[in-house]
Amino acid sequence: MRIIDTPSPNWDERSLPISMIVLHYTGMQDAEGAIARLRDPEAKVSCHYLVAEDGTVLRMVDEAKRAWHAGRSHWREVEDVNSASIGIEIVNPGHDWGYRPFPDEQMDAVIALVAQIKDRHEITRGNVVGHSDIAPARKRDPGELFPWHRLARLRLALPRPTKGLMDPNWTEAGFCLALERFGYDVTDRMAAIMAFQRRFRPELIDGEIDAECRMILLALLLPKPQGDA
Repeated sequence: MRIIDTPSPNWDERSLPISMIVLHYTGMQDAEGAIARLRDPEAKVSCHYLVAEDGTVLRMVDEAKRAWHAGRSHWREVEDVNSASIGIEIVNPGHDWGYRPFPDEQMDAVIALVAQIKDRHEITRGNVVGHSDIAPARKRDPGELFPWHRLARLRLALPRPTKGLMDPNWTEAGFCLALERFGYDVTDRMAAIMAFQRRFRPELIDGEIDAECRMILLALLLPKPQGDA
């Protein structure tokens, strides 16, 4: 995979070992604007890699350094997600500028890149996450159109569980406790539930805890969740 070096000055030193990959969409009108912003010292944002819609990959911050992509976030007891993660920005206008499906050429490049990073740093499937997973009250990216199943099929991310499902009949409080155990910040319960749905049940994102949500979450908490990826 050809990678073009396009350095950003927006980075500092890590304070944690790399254990996560965070996927974003750029959420801007075009790739040029997103790249300019990620390289602007005044913007104070960056990423390690950017993947264009045609599959071109730009390296903007060295993996050894701490890029500024996650903002205020939390995942599985990690508060400084920037220090613990590799951030990948995927060019897409997002919900504010005409959200659309991710082209195959782009996804092929994302998959190849995630596979390399995951192998290089021995990152677990459960720590390949979206921006909305780590910051549910603030972010929706990469969004409900992102084809997580393509990554799950290659064991690069967790699948949506579809086999051996059982309803634990948790109360709302019980569900949120389980969601927190899985990794989410549940300070804003509604936002956390919707982030979970956006990732694992994207056809219905309503913030309502139903039997399907409970069954999916229970399966994800088991050692080897199985799905029809």
